[in-house]
Amino acid sequence: MDNVVTGCYSALQNDGVRRRMMIWGEARSENVMSGSNISSDTHLHNILKENITAMNTYTTWDGFYDVINRCNTVLKYAPGVAEKDPAYTQGDLNATIAEVTALRSLAYFYLIRTFRDVPFSREAFTDDDQKMDLPATPFAEVLQNLIDDLESVKDKAVKRYPETKPRYQTGRITQDAIHAMLCEMYLWKGDYDNCIKYADMVIKSKQKMDEEEQQKSRLTSSENKAALELRLEGFPLVSDNLTGSTQYGDSYRDIFVEGASKETIFELSYDDNPAGTGMLSNSAVSALYGNATYSGLLVGSTAVKEDIEASSQRTIFEDKNKKTDMRMYLNFNPISESSQILKFASQRTEITFQGTEPKTLSYSLYPQNSNGSQWIIYRLPDIMLLKAEALCEKMQEGSDSATIAFNTPLLDQAFQLVNVINKRSICQKELTANNMIAQTDYTTKALMSDLVKRERQRELMFEGKRWFDLVRYAMRAGNTSELITAVMKREDVNKEFSQNFFKKMDAIFWPYNIEELKVNRNLVANPAFGSGENSSYEKSN
Repeated sequence: MDNVVTGCYSALQNDGVRRRMMIWGEARSENVMSGSNISSDTHLHNILKENITAMNTYTTWDGFYDVINRCNTVLKYAPGVAEKDPAYTQGDLNATIAEVTALRSLAYFYLIRTFRDVPFSREAFTDDDQKMDLPATPFAEVLQNLIDDLESVKDKAVKRYPETKPRYQTGRITQDAIHAMLCEMYLWKGDYDNCIKYADMVIKSKQKMDEEEQQKSRLTSSENKAALELRLEGFPLVSDNLTGSTQYGDSYRDIFVEGASKETIFELSYDDNPAGTGMLSNSAVSALYGNATYSGLLVGSTAVKEDIEASSQRTIFEDKNKKTDMRMYLNFNPISESSQILKFASQRTEITFQGTEPKTLSYSLYPQNSNGSQWIIYRLPDIMLLKAEALCEKMQEGSDSATIAFNTPLLDQAFQLVNVINKRSICQKELTANNMIAQTDYTTKALMSDLVKRERQRELMFEGKRWFDLVRYAMRAGNTSELITAVMKREDVNKEFSQNFFKKMDAIFWPYNIEELKVNRNLVANPAFGSGENSSYEKSN
């Protein structure tokens, strides 16, 4: 059973699945644009130009359905194993069911956020005679099924793995990971109270683990404790330099390179020495974001670069912090002509703050085919910002005294969550009014919502989140105006075409691959896209 469950994770780590996590979550957003080697991948180049058809190879979804079928197969046969082997206890069985149910739900969650309506089944396909050409199940129905499945197993999942297996705590599904998934799924559903409920459960669990670890180590001085409390306010985020040195970048190394950080909830683990350990290297990052030998197929966009270089009227980063936000330099190198993405592609990035603003002191890209960065599915800042978004959605419009009284505690909570994450990124030892955001600047629902969205973009940049965020905003609003504003910042797209194309809600999702349409006659093509063979694809009887 352990080997079969491990196979479910291996399928999720597969290069094709990982590339789609990145491309589906980032490539259509304003975070990225084409790199100098993009001609070697015409399918990705077409995506960046918003020239997507059903012939595009990145519209295939077989890798995710492989994960799903592996999980369904475990769920089918695991009870029989428990009946035959007394060493495989009921508790073991329950934990296995919870683990693979969560992995299956995660795969489906990627699919519905990308394609909207997808074929949904809890049945294991082990026989060619089984009916496989299922019609697509509507988005809302699949989402509710995923929520119901996770609600049914959440209390059976492993809470903590043994200390002898520290990688398991973040590299395998835990109760915290399931709660994180429920937090996000309820936000997509529009159930903000449950989103907040599960966010709080994750936050409290992480705080408890951090407190226990601090009691064991006793390594923080009273001075550092005071600095941590001022900066992080009790949230167990990975801190950066608090010693007064001018060099920063420790938090990046701990979270993305070393892995299993205290703020990580669930990540896919990779190794930079695959030949020596037998583990996989993160080949998707090596290809898409680059390595020491070749620049990536994707680079940081002109929109982000110009925002960093601007001194005022920024739309992603804050004017307030006077360029003290280290994420401007940890995410990618805006000084480089190539705009090399550093997040995940670099095994060490050091920022120095000398004079009036920070700069990149040095960085070291992983060698080709030896990227050992951890691909993070959920970490605590993500959950904190999902909660902040839900708090904003609970707020009321208006400026009368009753509305202000109702909104004030929600504004306070949302601002604290954003502020803590923002303060962690400030690469100066002393926090001052010149480098901190001020709550007095965000006193309405609209202003706070905008702050939360921008904090998500800069904190989670290149982590495969941005396009899905834009899709969620559009589905909630019932229009695509915010998404169009983001897309219009992209350099690679035909702006006149995109302005009209994205007025249709269908266009924000992806087309089904033409091969799927041919073999599954119950699928109906997304009307916003052509097949690549004809201007419109029609099934034959």
